[in-house]
Amino acid sequence: MAISLLLLAGFLLAVVSYLLVTRRGNEERGLRLPPGPARVPLLGNLHQLGPLPHHSLRDLAGRHGPVMLVRLGAARAVVVSSAAAARDVMRAHDADCCSRPASPGPARLSYGRKSVAFSPYGAYWRDMRRLFASELVGARGVAAAWAARRQQVDRLMFALGNATGPVALDEHVFRVADGIIGTVAYGSVYGAEAFARKYERFQHVLFEGMDMSASFSAEDFFPNAAGRLVDRLVGVVARRERIFRDLDGFFEEVLEHHQDPARPKPESGGGDLVDALVGLCEEHGFTRDHVKAVLMDAFLGGIDTSSVTILWAMSELMRKPRVLKTAQEEIRAAVGGNGNKELWRVQPDDLPKLTYLKMVVKETLRLHPPATLLLPRETLRRVEIGGYEVPAGTRVVVNAWAIGREAASWGPDAEEFEPERFEAGGRHGKVDFRGAHMELVPFGAGRRICPGLAMGVANVEYTLASMLCGFEWAVPEGEEVNMEEAGALTFHRKTPL
Repeated sequence: MAISLLLLAGFLLAVVSYLLVTRRGNEERGLRLPPGPARVPLLGNLHQLGPLPHHSLRDLAGRHGPVMLVRLGAARAVVVSSAAAARDVMRAHDADCCSRPASPGPARLSYGRKSVAFSPYGAYWRDMRRLFASELVGARGVAAAWAARRQQVDRLMFALGNATGPVALDEHVFRVADGIIGTVAYGSVYGAEAFARKYERFQHVLFEGMDMSASFSAEDFFPNAAGRLVDRLVGVVARRERIFRDLDGFFEEVLEHHQDPARPKPESGGGDLVDALVGLCEEHGFTRDHVKAVLMDAFLGGIDTSSVTILWAMSELMRKPRVLKTAQEEIRAAVGGNGNKELWRVQPDDLPKLTYLKMVVKETLRLHPPATLLLPRETLRRVEIGGYEVPAGTRVVVNAWAIGREAASWGPDAEEFEPERFEAGGRHGKVDFRGAHMELVPFGAGRRICPGLAMGVANVEYTLASMLCGFEWAVPEGEEVNMEEAGALTFHRKTPL
């Protein structure tokens, strides 16, 4: 029976996809479309993506150009792989390229596209982004997070200091990022003893949620009844619902804890993100789903990206002892020069002095952007990108990984880890990752720039500075650092560090 249904679904996919492609062919007639690779029936160019799509798409762009049209099943997508083309998408035509496609996985996990990351462009998105920025990741939120940041980094330093042999960094670093975001969002309950047993399960489901946010399903590529049927038959829908129920149950428990009449009221200005969101619900009429969608943004977007960046930075530093030594000398001079008796403890006031460390972070983000392909945008109307016409309703994928390694922007040593390229007065001395320079867009740019940029960078710089200040680092004798990648929403090291 199941085999018969799969055969039927396959037949329906072929028929409906043919009709969709035919209809879109009519829409595209007469337009100056971007070039692209030849495609096969039904699949389009799906078979050419592979396990590292940012690599595959850069290779294809090398043959077809930095603005390239691909077919992902029945879905039309334009892939952008140069700084000049990214400027068209995220600056010149940002207002026309700033919506999001309705992907079923992210739509479910964002409570019907209510989150900042996945909601379509419009008044609702603008209001929620303003809320998210002001309460969690804006300047006020970043400053308020210092207590949580110090607490979690202190725990990391204690754990590393008590290790008796080689250390596996991955789990330690993930716990730091998770602890900072969790404490800022949920308050002290996140690190409480009573929460310990729930934490391990939540962490596992959180990883599954990250994977689900980036994983594609049949419905992504064949947005019709046949695509939905295939997803049901192969278990994608059941898995999606299980992950959603587990995460939703956790968020519900946290909300109930915060709304418990017996819970002590936080002092004015001393509450956490949930306290702020609950208050805004009463003030603006938001529902519990709105609150949980913002919490989902905080965890799915804030934890993995920070930990991945720290681990890539440590990997590159251990491959380049000269760079590692320079960074450590700068940090230790700044920390020792402020009269601090705890010579391993980096203070918030030390960070602005650490210019070389900031160059290390920039270079890490250039070569290893956490989201190698930025979350896809969708055009609201016909636009021109790189001299080509792109119809409304087209997905636009910015290959941040390829742009960061573009020889036209970075020169013949674009593949090398060289933080000195960002020295003041040099060619790239003024290049930053905050959206003004299209050759470095690990967080995106324009309206859809990552709202958690300031929080993420503060977490990375402080954690990295503390680790480099407090310990000597080296690869075990006879071993090399494996730089292979793996991932989905973010691309991390394939093997633990």
